Amino acid sequence: MTISSPLFSVPILSLLLLTPITAEAKPENPNFPLRLAAGRTCKQVASCAEAVELWCSGYRRADADNDGIPCENICHSREKVDRIRGMIGC
Repeated sequence: MTISSPLFSVPILSLLLLTPITAEAKPENPNFPLRLAAGRTCKQVASCAEAVELWCSGYRRADADNDGIPCENICHSREKVDRIRGMIGC
């Protein structure tokens, strides 16, 4: 049985055209600059500040060894990471 009524196709078409709802990270500090796009990795950040922002916005793989230093190819000290975290409220 095939349904070819135009009234049936309108609701289905509207479901296909809906924009998906995405969740955003909500940091403690409302001034926290969440400008990093989803899907970025440590290889794509240019500074330790960007690496910390990436980590704080939910990219847990940035600190794979759980030593408190994300993206160790960019960030080399825990002190620098802690300073950046304090500035951005992470």
